[in-house]
Amino acid sequence: MSMITVTAFKWVPPIVQGLGRDLRVRWALEEAGLAYTTHLIGPPNQQSAEYLHQQPFGQVPVYQEDGLVLFESGAIVLHIAERSEALMSAEPNSRARTKTWMFAALNSVEQFAQMFTELDLFAAGQEWAKLRRPILLAATTARLAQLARWLEGREYLEDRFTAADLMMTTVLRILRHSDLVTKNSTLHAYQNRCEARPAFQKALKDHMASFAANVPA
Repeated sequence: MSMITVTAFKWVPPIVQGLGRDLRVRWALEEAGLAYTTHLIGPPNQQSAEYLHQQPFGQVPVYQEDGLVLFESGAIVLHIAERSEALMSAEPNSRARTKTWMFAALNSVEQFAQMFTELDLFAAGQEWAKLRRPILLAATTARLAQLARWLEGREYLEDRFTAADLMMTTVLRILRHSDLVTKNSTLHAYQNRCEARPAFQKALKDHMASFAANVPA
């Protein structure tokens, strides 16, 4: 049986713990019932020639299996979903719609969530950030409202949980420092519903365990 290995950070500051992109891959593997091991890395590893040969941008995760090396969490989750009906239906049109929503999570929602969060967490107090924040707040709020409209009356983006919901939920988690998701009853219920899944709870527990075990001296 082939062995899957996923890279993850050995430790990150508490402010970003629980947001690492390896969480998406862990969750997908748990939903698919695929065993894996982790290879924990730190800053020196990220910039090594060996690692940059696997991940040109020095980020996590990297997925390895039987000589196949993949990077970018979205691509990895798609690869896993394509081999598991737990994450993607076998019906062609449903598969296509699931892929559409996976791309929407990354391209239409995450960019706003990421920019808004990075501004709040890493640039708060700077004059340019004070001027920029209302614009990003309005854009992010509008995009979330569009997502909420789609989810009205639905439990999931498709007719059941898929990899698209996995991706979208991890995107919504990026905004956890704010009330942008929690104050929207539709999105809040949707996120809670997805995060209540045993596979997510297991993935999050394992994701957080390495940080607790590797606190810098």
